[in-house]
Amino acid sequence: MTRPGRWFHTAEPRADAARQLFFFPHAGGSAAFYRHWAALLPGVEVRVVQLPGRGERHAETPYRRTEPLVEALHEAIEAELDDRPYAFFGHSLGALLGYRLAVALAAAGGTGPALLGASGWAPERFRPVDALLPLPDGEFAAAIRRFGVLPAETGTDPELLALILPAVRADLALVADYRDDGARVGCPVVAYGGSTDPTLEPGGLAEWNSRTPSFLGASEFPGGHFYLTEHALAVATDFSRHIQRVSPERETDTDRKAGR
Repeated sequence: MTRPGRWFHTAEPRADAARQLFFFPHAGGSAAFYRHWAALLPGVEVRVVQLPGRGERHAETPYRRTEPLVEALHEAIEAELDDRPYAFFGHSLGALLGYRLAVALAAAGGTGPALLGASGWAPERFRPVDALLPLPDGEFAAAIRRFGVLPAETGTDPELLALILPAVRADLALVADYRDDGARVGCPVVAYGGSTDPTLEPGGLAEWNSRTPSFLGASEFPGGHFYLTEHALAVATDFSRHIQRVSPERETDTDRKAGR
């Protein structure tokens, strides 16, 4: 696990893994949301972003504007990359962050991700959240539950909500702050979503087609905004298949000694 103030969790370090996969959580979410995914992705070292304001970084002030957070992530991730190909996967706010980080890496002339997986969000046709932000806590909690951006497992426990709501507010402020500029990524994109997700207009995931040189399609699963909880295995299996197709494996020391 990461030390306080650090950006990434690695539940199962795999230095010999052929690829790295960086995960970005949803609004209010923490690295714990992806804690089981390492077991679903053989041959991949899973790195999960832990944003300020949650988990062991709970005491840190969360970001409320998109650009400064992307800049901080850009600086942090450059220290994590090695000679292995890597990919991004994000759900909801995490998809926004993965997308903008891929754009930033390309603009800086760096090696971008080999693949971007976007779940539950698209650069266009997502429903605005601005009206939710001024609401007092009780109304805010009820509104985001109706809107579908609060996981069902959070329940109604006031103490738990008191821990979660500040991060959710800050993260929705990030979404409200985002201004789309039509930027394209340089890698393939594959999209996933819930068939009854209230945060996206119908057909919204298809908007990714205009943001990538290679759109690998959109898959919808039964469920709402948090369909991913029930369909993690199916999404991970499909995403793993795409990673293997678009990114060559790193040559290992064993391969070199064997003359492969």
